[in-house]
Amino acid sequence: MLKTHHCGELRLEHVGQHVSVAGWVHRRRDQGGLIFIDLRDRSGIVQVRIDEQNQPDAHAAASSLRGEYVVQVAGTVVARPEGTANPELPTGEIEVVPESVVVLNASKVPPFLINREDVVDEEAKMRYRYLYLRRPNVQKNIILRHQVVKFIRDYLDERGFVEIETPILFKTTPEGARDFLVPSRLNPGTFYALPQSPQQLKQLLMVAGYERYFQIARCFRDEDLRGNRQPEFTQLDLEMSFVQRGDVMALIEGLMTTMVGKFVPEKQLLTQPFQRLTYTEVMEKYGSDKPDLRYDLAAVDVTDIAGKSGFPIFVQNAGEGKPIKAIRVPKMGAISGMQLRKETANLEELVRTVGAKGLAWMAIPEKEDEEVKGPIGKYFTVDQKLQLFARVGIQPGDLVLFTSDQRDTVYMVVDTLRRHLAEKLQLADPNVLAFAWVIDFPLFFWSEEEQRWDPSQHMFTMPVPEDVPYLDSDPGKARGSQYDLICNGQEVAGGSIRIHERAVQEKIFPLIGQTMERAKEQFGHMLEAFEYGTPPHGGIASGIDRLIMVLSGETNIREVMAFPKTQNGADLMAGAPSPAEARQLEDLFIQLVDPSRKS
Repeated sequence: MLKTHHCGELRLEHVGQHVSVAGWVHRRRDQGGLIFIDLRDRSGIVQVRIDEQNQPDAHAAASSLRGEYVVQVAGTVVARPEGTANPELPTGEIEVVPESVVVLNASKVPPFLINREDVVDEEAKMRYRYLYLRRPNVQKNIILRHQVVKFIRDYLDERGFVEIETPILFKTTPEGARDFLVPSRLNPGTFYALPQSPQQLKQLLMVAGYERYFQIARCFRDEDLRGNRQPEFTQLDLEMSFVQRGDVMALIEGLMTTMVGKFVPEKQLLTQPFQRLTYTEVMEKYGSDKPDLRYDLAAVDVTDIAGKSGFPIFVQNAGEGKPIKAIRVPKMGAISGMQLRKETANLEELVRTVGAKGLAWMAIPEKEDEEVKGPIGKYFTVDQKLQLFARVGIQPGDLVLFTSDQRDTVYMVVDTLRRHLAEKLQLADPNVLAFAWVIDFPLFFWSEEEQRWDPSQHMFTMPVPEDVPYLDSDPGKARGSQYDLICNGQEVAGGSIRIHERAVQEKIFPLIGQTMERAKEQFGHMLEAFEYGTPPHGGIASGIDRLIMVLSGETNIREVMAFPKTQNGADLMAGAPSPAEARQLEDLFIQLVDPSRKS
């Protein structure tokens, strides 16, 4: 070995020991006859002190060093002189005095600084990924990911789960996002699909009698990317037999609570046990099924009050059954008049981007003898204002924002305003983890364009037991036995109790626009399996990448993945995707078509 110790593990107890350490030059400080090198490896940083008078050969070698050179240092660990310790470093009480400094490899000047957490251009991050991954904070995220995955495996193993791998090459079926297709050379004209999740396979493992399965599964979805989404990702996938909804939720809540205490003990859980909120509740209050609960800014329905005011739009919308929602923004109404008009104009421009026609507002004065500011205050009577203030919980100095439109548009406006205002006013505590369960989702949403019902989760979700009759009479009233775990504005896990009877599963297909012939062609293996004694079962999947993003406080999923893709699904480092050779296409019986001819 070129090293006897890791850089970051040396302490006072190593003083006097002869060591060999190796790593990258993190920083070099030349003080003439004295050179200091901060040597970095994955474990941390140690200071190397090289005195020209006492170590002339080592000093000569160190004189040529630059940032990111790979170096081996052999020498003795000594205590730093009194008053020179660095409390910011775990190794800050010692340093290494070398007998030799050997350059193992030189380095070009990197395209960005690695020894400082400066902002790096996104393209540079991706093109030079192997350099960006050297940054200590990124390494910390990747190592946290490793530790969390190991913890999950141990936690589930102790509770009787069996880790089972499922195929990467499977069958293409309609499950939401587009599949990535893989042509079969041995079966010309046919394709495998990369799994969007192992949904069918884990249910079949319950049919097979394994009762408790899990997998750290690779999943693939050909969909538009966002800051919390990648085309390939990793999820904890698990399934349990002979369980009800609460059993799966209790298992995951215990796993998450223990994980937080072990890996991010400095972070506080907002509530314990986790809150349980219904889908209707979160949509009406927060406009999102994954709201950030670290701050309030909840929407309050004021249709009955505002609909009776003199403001024509509110009166008309209330008469048409459109809701009127109010959001209280603490203290924002106390800013100066010109600044207030600028801020509200910016907010109105923001909500127009999600389909709103406008944004009404009132600013409540801090002094009782002052008039309410804003263009709509004059349309409300004193009594209506008092009712409104009591309903919304308005205090002096607050700003009240009003939105009214079709319900789905109102939801988007509320969600957009909450996220924007929380960031602007710094309302979200980074040291709080606001886990909560969202339950009682609609089993279906109606697609006006397709004139059919679309599953809110997937077609294998069991209705809430008492809602099963609605499959025959009124599918829109049926709730799914779905449960999503949310945290800080992200969905970090989602699952459901599954359908385990063929008769119930066959009721779903015509509702979602599938003929039974087509259903048997695509899911015949599932339907047949349900005839061989399938136990009641349910499960959940948690996106590892997104979970680590939340635990580490990052805002983009790429910061916790070793080799992610860009926003358009490209790998700038390797140049993927790339054209295939003509021979490869010929072997697969594929002929390319000019993309411009696609209608």
